Formats: sequence, C-alpha cells, structure tokens
Amino acid sequence: MTVVRFQADADLKQAILTGTIRKQPNIDFQSANTAGLEGKKDQDVLEIAASEGRVLVTHDRKTMPAEFGQFIVSQTSTGVLIVSQNLPTSDAIDALILIWEASTAEEWFNQIMSIPF
Repeated sequence: MTVVRFQADADLKQAILTGTIRKQPNIDFQSANTAGLEGKKDQDVLEIAASEGRVLVTHDRKTMPAEFGQFIVSQTSTGVLIVSQNLPTSDAIDALILIWEASTAEEWFNQIMSIPF
C-alpha cells in the first residue's frame, strides 16, 4: 500500500496547494511549476503525473474528463481529482487531506473524481 502523492495542475489555485501543505506538512504535493506543467497539453500532464506516481489535482472540468478517458485506453493513470472552483479553499484542503489519510495510491489507478464528492 502506497501513500497518495499529489500533482497540482497549472490551473489549480495556489492557495489550495500551499494551504494543504501548511495544514499537513507530511503530504507530498508537487506544484505545477516544479513539474514543468505550464503550457503542457492535458495528455502530457496526465503522462507526467502517471510517470511520477501522482494523482493529478485540477480545476479543469471542461477538457480533462475526456482527455483522461482517452489516456486510460492505452496507459495507466494514477488518478485525477477535479476540484470545483466554487468550493471554498478550506473545504478543498480538507477533502485532499482526507483522501491522503484514508486511501492508498493504488485505489486511484484509472479513477477520476470530482470534489465535492
């Protein structure tokens, strides 16, 4: 059983990333900048997250679900979480920490979920 590790998409609010790390310093949550995701296409972002064993956290409800569906036809995804932009930042942080505490990385393979649930 492997601990869930997160990858922020370039569109994710920075406050969610920094707030999650501040509230739970042991969480492994990589920024889009660190991963070099700025300007990358969805398929490339999914591939980078998968290659590093990270669940992608994004606000992209418009294109990511379809891109995810295409991706898992030929590759294994480490998972995608789509956080509503209307969700208060504190609620998004709490949901990510709950996922980190209550699930394993293996449970997220080829899974996509929206937050709120």
